Amino acid sequence: GKIDEDGFLFITDRKKELFKTSGGKYLAPQPVEQKLKECRFVNQVVLIGNGRKFPAALIVPDWTQLESYVKQKGLAAAASRAELCRHAAVVELLQTQVNELTPDLAKYEKIKKVALLEHELTIEGGELTPTLKLKRRIIDEKYQALIDELYRGAGE
Repeated sequence: GKIDEDGFLFITDRKKELFKTSGGKYLAPQPVEQKLKECRFVNQVVLIGNGRKFPAALIVPDWTQLESYVKQKGLAAAASRAELCRHAAVVELLQTQVNELTPDLAKYEKIKKVALLEHELTIEGGELTPTLKLKRRIIDEKYQALIDELYRGAGE
């Protein structure tokens, strides 16, 4: 939490949601995730980085907006959603959006890499609770290969 100039306490996140980077810095992911959801291309986002060198983000795009943008720009127009998730120009677009939305983050909070997920996170898929909270442990397990790919070559 934080205390404002009038002495009021603002809760920023639940303690059990905090994660610690390998550099020993604690991060509250929810405020950053909420900020990233302001992007028109982002439907869902999960901040990751527990025990890692830097935070990264798994993003489920707003497919309507993203496919419209891709079609307008002529980028891989016939590509499937899976192909778009790995398309360099699409990933770069989302990384740029993330950087523009989070200029005020401390250096250790900066999201260095993003990866796109083809499917929404759902209750049925086990990634969300019935109250729509993220099950971070399940997400980490389910997308372990993708997460490892994000951190490959980062000295991890």
